[in-house]
This record gives sequence, structure tokens and C-alpha cells, in this order.
Amino acid sequence: MTAKSLTFGRVFTYGLLLVAALFFLAPLYVMIVTSFKDADQLRAGNLLSLPTSLNLDAWHLAWNTACTGVDCRGLKPYFMNSVFMAVPAVLISTAWGALNGYVLSMWKFRGSEVLFGFLLFGVFMPFQVVLLPMSQVLGWLGLSSSIGGLVLVHCLAGMAGTTLFFRNYYTAVPRELVNAARIDGAGFWRIFWRIVLPMSTPIMMVTLIWQFTNIWNDFLFGVAFSGADSKPVTVGLNNMANTTSSVKSLPPAGVCARHRPRP
Repeated sequence: MTAKSLTFGRVFTYGLLLVAALFFLAPLYVMIVTSFKDADQLRAGNLLSLPTSLNLDAWHLAWNTACTGVDCRGLKPYFMNSVFMAVPAVLISTAWGALNGYVLSMWKFRGSEVLFGFLLFGVFMPFQVVLLPMSQVLGWLGLSSSIGGLVLVHCLAGMAGTTLFFRNYYTAVPRELVNAARIDGAGFWRIFWRIVLPMSTPIMMVTLIWQFTNIWNDFLFGVAFSGADSKPVTVGLNNMANTTSSVKSLPPAGVCARHRPRP
């Protein structure tokens, strides 16, 4: 960037973006810095101050020994449940949406537009209305209270959104490429693997990030369809907060405040 291109408008724009980025990252900074402080530093009340020493007691407590109800194994089991749930659900729902979008944009059939219109209802439909029928379906399939059931639920819930992403993206792909491949004898799958999919990197990354964020942060399906051994980390965090609602677990710093003698 030359000095001539560094105009006042450009500097103002970059400065505004920098301020917005700092404002957006401030809660993350506070969360990370606070996790390394002991109880005395936390009671000092300065959220933005750096810790005087690197204290990992809070991380060890949360990961290994924190209690969620009567279970005192920490958040590690819940975190692994979220990993086993999110990774396959993200990959399957993204691949499913790519295939649906490919069919609905390049291999249209009678009623394809109507079908796509019905799929759009899944994007705007509140998930609370499907809790009861989905629980019945999971019971019929024998997937109740399991990670496999959560994977299936998230794949079905995300199918409408991923299909919408890929369908709208593929409509901008030049039809001449597909027609030329058909003339050369390429079929449905060869066109998808050799032509369409290599051009899908931008929308693929967008969909993967979108799906992973939604699935990892989900609480509704996790609390409704999980069992004792399949709860995701969002449910574990909620249970931990409810368990320690009266007395917060803090890293030790001398004598804890609630054990000090009253004056």
C-alpha cells in the first residue's frame, strides 16, 4: 500500500474496523484472563487487569473435578460428547446439503421447485415444534438418549439450511460446463465430483463453519434428546452453573471467603 492510497477515508475505515474487532474480542479476553486469576484477584473486581501469576487451578477444576449435579468428573466427558456429536453431524449435513443443492440447481425434475419451497420451511421453523415428534422417531429407531440420535437430529435440522446455501451457490455456476460434460459422456456423479465439487470450496467452508457453530452451541436438542452419558458440553456447563449457583467454585487464595469467621 503506497502513501497515496492511504487516504483519510481508508484510515478511518480501518480504524473503525479495528475498534469493532477489539470490542468484539473483549469478552473473550476477559474470559481467558479471568480463568488464570485466583480468588483474591477476582474479588478485586478489575476484569481487564492481567493476572499476577499463571494459575491453572480453575482449568483443572473445571476439566477434571467440577461437579454437575452428583457427577464430579468435570467437563471432560461432556466435551468429548460434543466432539463425537459435532464432527459427524457437520460432515454429514454439509455433504447432504451439497448433494441436494446440486440436484435442485442442475438436475431439476418436475416438482423440484415445490420441493425446494417446502425445504425452506425448515430454515424458518422453530425447533421447539419438532421436539415431541422427533423424540418419538428416535424411540422407534432405538436412538433415544444417545450420541447417534443427536447426530441424526442435527443432520435433519441442518439439512434445510445447507441445501439453501449450496443450491443458491450452484445456480451461479455456468450451465455450459455441465452441458459440455454431458456431451462428453459424463454422468450425474462424475459431473459432481470432477466439476461441481472442486468449485465449491468457498461455500463449503462457509457451510462447515456455520454448521459447526450451530451444532456445538446447541442447547435445546442436547437437553431434550441426550441421556446421562451423552450430554453435550453446553448441557454440562448449564448443570455446573446450576449446581454451584449458591457457592461459586474459585481457585483457592488463602482462606476462602465463605469459611472466614464472621466479625
